[in-house]
Amino acid sequence: MFLRLSILLIVPAALGCRPATQGAHEQAAAAPADAAGAIAPAPLRHPILFVTQVPIPGDFTTIASVFGNHQAGLQACGRGGDLWIRYPDGALKNLTQSAGYGVSGFQGASSIAVRDPAVHWSGEKAVFSMVIGAPTRQYVWETYYWQLYEITRLRRDETPVITRVAGQPDAANNVNPLYGSDDRILFTSDRPRNGAAHLYPQRDEYEEAPTVTGIWSLDPAGGDLRLLNHAPSGDFEPILDSFGRVVFTQWDHLQRDQQADTDVLYGNTYGTFNWSGEEADAVALDDRTEVFPEPRPARTDLLAGTNIVGHAFNHFFPWQMHEDGSEQEVLVHLGRHELHAYFERSFDDDPNLREFIADTSGRSNGNEVFNFLHIQEDPLRPGTYYGVDAPEFYTHAAGQVVRVHAAPGANPDQMVAGYVTHRDTASYTSSPDAGHSGLYRDPLPLSSGELLAVHTAQTDLDYNLGTRGQPLSRYDFRLKLLDLSGPYAVAGAVLTPGISKSLSYWDPDVLVSYSGLLWELNPVELRPRARPARRESVLEAPELAAFQQAGVEVAAVQAWMEQHGLALIVTRNVTTRDGADRQQPFNLRVPGGVQSLGAGGRVYDVAHWQLYQADLLRGLGGTTNPSPGRRVLAQPLHDALAANPPNPGGPPGSVGVAADGSAAAFVPARRALSWQLTDPAGTPVVRERYWLSFQSGEIRACGSCHGVNTRDQAGQLPPQNVPQALVTLLQHWQALPQ
Repeated sequence: MFLRLSILLIVPAALGCRPATQGAHEQAAAAPADAAGAIAPAPLRHPILFVTQVPIPGDFTTIASVFGNHQAGLQACGRGGDLWIRYPDGALKNLTQSAGYGVSGFQGASSIAVRDPAVHWSGEKAVFSMVIGAPTRQYVWETYYWQLYEITRLRRDETPVITRVAGQPDAANNVNPLYGSDDRILFTSDRPRNGAAHLYPQRDEYEEAPTVTGIWSLDPAGGDLRLLNHAPSGDFEPILDSFGRVVFTQWDHLQRDQQADTDVLYGNTYGTFNWSGEEADAVALDDRTEVFPEPRPARTDLLAGTNIVGHAFNHFFPWQMHEDGSEQEVLVHLGRHELHAYFERSFDDDPNLREFIADTSGRSNGNEVFNFLHIQEDPLRPGTYYGVDAPEFYTHAAGQVVRVHAAPGANPDQMVAGYVTHRDTASYTSSPDAGHSGLYRDPLPLSSGELLAVHTAQTDLDYNLGTRGQPLSRYDFRLKLLDLSGPYAVAGAVLTPGISKSLSYWDPDVLVSYSGLLWELNPVELRPRARPARRESVLEAPELAAFQQAGVEVAAVQAWMEQHGLALIVTRNVTTRDGADRQQPFNLRVPGGVQSLGAGGRVYDVAHWQLYQADLLRGLGGTTNPSPGRRVLAQPLHDALAANPPNPGGPPGSVGVAADGSAAAFVPARRALSWQLTDPAGTPVVRERYWLSFQSGEIRACGSCHGVNTRDQAGQLPPQNVPQALVTLLQHWQALPQ
């Protein structure tokens, strides 16, 4: 049972509650002009920052889409929205207009759109993204970019001041900003991972649409800019939680290129091909070879005569990392076994391997969550995260409000996902049952104990009910408090009387006209917060012992890696896997060494750890006149291969597995990586399902390739052996030219 808190609050004048004369850009809360419902009672404890957005009914890589929403073109994002503040007594102020930005009516060179406000620890300023400009006449194609801005002077009686953030990439879309604990600004951007213009834009692994390249960190004062993680399909909406973790949604889609498969099976529709390398002078090849992971189920021609089931992988999961980009992993190791309802096994000829079916798995969590979007931490319950499980298309990333408890140290084996709104709200329908209360996005747990969200009562999918020149969306996204009194939350009172605008803009071929309510999106609570302590990586005892055995100083290796742009990754025992994983081989043995058996039957020898790096090689549009940008393809490790011990007889890009089951390798930093275990002949046995990236100088150790939550497949605790492969690697390092 959910209880709604009724709290009488006295709000200090410093937070914006002092009486004030209504200004030119401020409007009082009044009775709503539409049927959205009653206005939320005042006062709230703190002001709410939010943005308005011209409704864009199309939902493929547009402003409110699940992915590809970073693009600033006029068909992706109309002009005419603003940054607003709703003070605790209900009064509204248009902050961008008060600061001299934006126009009404025709949206030309000085028009704007706004997104993603994030509040500073002091509660006295905020950073947000804004795009400025639109064509002044028909058929003028211009390039626009989302850029970061900071706003100060947010109190009722102050005139806001907006300043562009210094040092950010100026020829890139910079969105989803937040303040780090040290006042660096973290954000997502579509800047190429190494800044090379010919690689722009990076294209996702699904539709080969432009995507952001990962999360970046900027020191505005000194101009230092660094990539924290390389995301082949994109990262979204990072936050810095109360424990000092950067928590974000990552799109995990590590599978072969479906557009290339379509080109092979049905004709050259997309014109996919491989470049000879990432260099600016690379050659477009008449070739679309892929080597990792295994083929998709649609490629029955490649799967015929093999024992491979076929691999498809696509979800949006919560991830975490430290502020310096180290220690990247799925949030407290939550994965498909904890959240998904079904997925396939890898081979079809081993009775030990079986498809995963949640209802028969025996896991603690009975509530499936397929995607986890719009993550926000509960300020009253540290480690509890609200999000939205929504379809990829048709609902503008709106769906069901869900929550998980994932504080540091939480064990996924005991995790139970909470359904805040009814499960029916996780998708769209034209014939809703009684439990479907509409669609939700941007959930915001408030410091008062209440829950705010963006909501539309519409249950059906959205598309343009009008024309290109006069678009019409089904959805009327409004900020609403949720009623938590029943078994499931439902939308309650609106926070504003509705904000309307009449405007027009060239898109650029057609004059788009709109008059009506604007969408209300991206709410945040304007309040001071305690800065979290900065998290630091700690090398655990088994790896420290390996350094001692090799007679090598940790600091010396880290300094060398930072100089050369490398990281070091270690696995203690690759034969161990989490006990819940019965979808890939788990009876594993190192020839002449350790073994971990979870059942009778077939045993698989593993001798090589083959590493893959995400090279931007896949082109689109044909070799004669290719489209700009690249998609990643997994290629055997080559950037750092010379730093590792030779592995005679191993497949390309591999290192040997030691007798104790350990493996260790130097790898390139700030480039996505994946890997697989192979048998002595180089045949794949167990494959990694995620891309991960590492920072220069980082030493990253894990116990198992599929980390153990509680017990491994043999019923044993996570391995604590001193990894002998690391000792061998360090001894090899000592002999390298320094």
